[in-house]
Amino acid sequence: MSEGLYFRPLGFLYGAAAKAAVGQGYAALLAGGPVAFSLIEIIEGAPGKAARRIVSVADLAASKEGAAAGRLALMTAPRAPLAGLTLDRPRVMGIVNVTPDSFSDGGLYDATDAAIAHAAALVKQGADILDIGGESTRPGSDPVDAAREVERTLPVIQGLKGVKAVISADTRKSAVMRRAAEMGAGIVNDVSALTHDPDSLDTVAASGLPVILMHALGDPKTMQDSPVYEDVVLEVYDFLDARIAICEAAGIARERLVVDPGIGFGKTLEHNLALLESIALYHSLGAPVLLGVSRKRFIGTLTGEDDPRKRAYGSIGAALSAVAQGVQIHRVHDVGETVRALTLWRAAINGSPEGAV
Repeated sequence: MSEGLYFRPLGFLYGAAAKAAVGQGYAALLAGGPVAFSLIEIIEGAPGKAARRIVSVADLAASKEGAAAGRLALMTAPRAPLAGLTLDRPRVMGIVNVTPDSFSDGGLYDATDAAIAHAAALVKQGADILDIGGESTRPGSDPVDAAREVERTLPVIQGLKGVKAVISADTRKSAVMRRAAEMGAGIVNDVSALTHDPDSLDTVAASGLPVILMHALGDPKTMQDSPVYEDVVLEVYDFLDARIAICEAAGIARERLVVDPGIGFGKTLEHNLALLESIALYHSLGAPVLLGVSRKRFIGTLTGEDDPRKRAYGSIGAALSAVAQGVQIHRVHDVGETVRALTLWRAAINGSPEGAV
């Protein structure tokens, strides 16, 4: 647990400069690479009342402070493969909403055949993970019962057996998690961080699957009514830190956990931007970080684009900002465009076309 002490990596380095700085002891690799960091912002105190100072990685590494050494180790430790996927490069999770009412593509793929075809197309575009969901969690949405969710998603998961991508079950319900695992899903993605269903914690523990823990303030029906925080970045951190501890106590090892700050889930425009600015903080939780900003309303607010399907450029801009801070997994609708943008990013930071591979 943080106990009012937080460590945010800063001073990011890439490519040859990163390797040289790490080799000379001036920087450390963030979660095993490819991004290095040379500075750390130390934040002390409760959200809304915290003091901040910046120190060098070299000075922090030389200090005798136990808490600092522990968090530095969590920040730098290479992340374990996620359902067989190495995390030494950015991974793309393609969204497959088998729903009639999702905010961006509701109704387009709610038929089984259409969803399977769409998912297969995303794999061809470069998706590493397919996130299959049967319940919309957009702001203002109504819940769907587990039986209906299973009816929507299980045939799709079954129809995708053999695809060259990991299947993720996007659900808050233990019954759906259990059935999805039986059908071959490799990841559970829960927007409630295993808090919505009292049986979900034990279900995931027994499944052996990794799970994505996302922060959300309240229920999807009301979460955007009036979200308030003293310090959204630190409060989201504290929530995720506490959920990790609960998962570990239940037998879900940290190596099976992914954290997601939950952009747009009980957050204003200002909250979303604050999270994007400081998303590197979440690496000190010792788990891979996922970002889900694709086509969201705040992008339209900033750019004046009302049609969610025309917000790919904003989604990619946010993804590139996050990948520059070491974020490993990007949950997107526009897979092909995102994969190409990340390919260029990797080639540019390495100064070579071979760096894009």
